[in-house]
Amino acid sequence: MAEPHIAQKKPYVVELEPGKEYWYCACGHSNDQPWCDGSHKAYGLSPVSFTVDEKKKYGLCGCRHSKNLPFCDGTHKTLGE
Repeated sequence: MAEPHIAQKKPYVVELEPGKEYWYCACGHSNDQPWCDGSHKAYGLSPVSFTVDEKKKYGLCGCRHSKNLPFCDGTHKTLGE
């Protein structure tokens, strides 16, 4: 399996709506970050489908190395340049 592309080394802060299905780009190659645009088909990585329980701002992982995808867990701070 291919390694995900690091789109950015900080989270994407987005306001999400409860009950709505979202598709997070797990490959890092989407032109519509942090959302899936189908680019993963060329890389063998699948998007992550998720919903949230409340309307608020969330930090979605930009580096694709979080242990809690699609949410940022701070792993980007440990990645080299």
